[in-house]
Amino acid sequence: MTDPAPVPQPFPPRIFSGIQPSGGLTLGNYLGALKRFVEKQDEGIQTVYCLVDMHAITVWQDPAKLRHATREAAAGFIAAGIDPARSILFNQSQVTAHVELGWIFSCIARMGWMSRMTQFKDKAGKNSENVSLGLFAYPALMAADILAYKATHVPVGEDQKQHLELCRDIAIKFNNDYGVNFFPVVEPVIEGAATRVMSLRDGTKKMSKSDPSDQSRINLTDSADDISKKIRKAKTDPEPLPETLDGLKDRPEARNLVNIYAALAGQTPEQVIADFAGAQFGTFKPALADLAVAKLEPITTEMVRLMQDPAEIDRILGAGAVRADALARPVLDQVYDIIGMIRSRPR
Repeated sequence: MTDPAPVPQPFPPRIFSGIQPSGGLTLGNYLGALKRFVEKQDEGIQTVYCLVDMHAITVWQDPAKLRHATREAAAGFIAAGIDPARSILFNQSQVTAHVELGWIFSCIARMGWMSRMTQFKDKAGKNSENVSLGLFAYPALMAADILAYKATHVPVGEDQKQHLELCRDIAIKFNNDYGVNFFPVVEPVIEGAATRVMSLRDGTKKMSKSDPSDQSRINLTDSADDISKKIRKAKTDPEPLPETLDGLKDRPEARNLVNIYAALAGQTPEQVIADFAGAQFGTFKPALADLAVAKLEPITTEMVRLMQDPAEIDRILGAGAVRADALARPVLDQVYDIIGMIRSRPR
């Protein structure tokens, strides 16, 4: 007599996402991640947010700088509106279920899947033989980050969508290999006017903290004066803003500034174009600068205040890790049972 087929079980909605604490949060991090994280928190769905410090060490990190960057990222989350009492906020290395499940998923994932990850190819370049094994295999750890909490939805940028597809493949293969309906097939959440914020110096490149030019980005630690100057000096073209959004098709710098305005103002790009149609950038840039300062200066001020008390940030992350572990540990214990591991030692 064979066992009956597993009956599909509904998974309660839960959002997971994380940011790598590699130093220096930017406007891109705020609009592409933090702002949306706060919006999801306010929707009433359980939200789990993680500073993925284990991912950070796929390339060498100065220990003191990594600690500072982790605390600064936590301060950025809180200053942007994440409430540690309503969301779970923690750093990855404090919850060991991530790396334990990551190893199991490394044994589920296929080499061919990993080899197709375009981000690894981009980061490794021509030096792929000398990069760390972790840099190659980290999508399996990313899948563990998500599935340790049986997350059903993950807010991601377009550049992370491929990794989320791998997470889905791992969940499906695990369920099929062991004849269970244990892990949800997670759904990406890609929305908003500026899910991918581009460089202020080159509208074809993503805004990045690794860009050698500080003028290419707005840092969340920038002063109001710095924010204003960077926007006023942002690269544009000599043409006025068009009557319709289609008119920005071949104008990446102009489109980027319109997207940024839309995301900061809570409008669609179409609404922004309707309001500024025919305007020169001498009019539009000051309006954008004023809006950016109004939205970002309070965040900067609160981050500075929080960073003056690193022990309190550590306490918040520790408390979040306890809550995260309470969710992840039972999931991992069930995984060990499903795959046939003996777990007789008292926990």
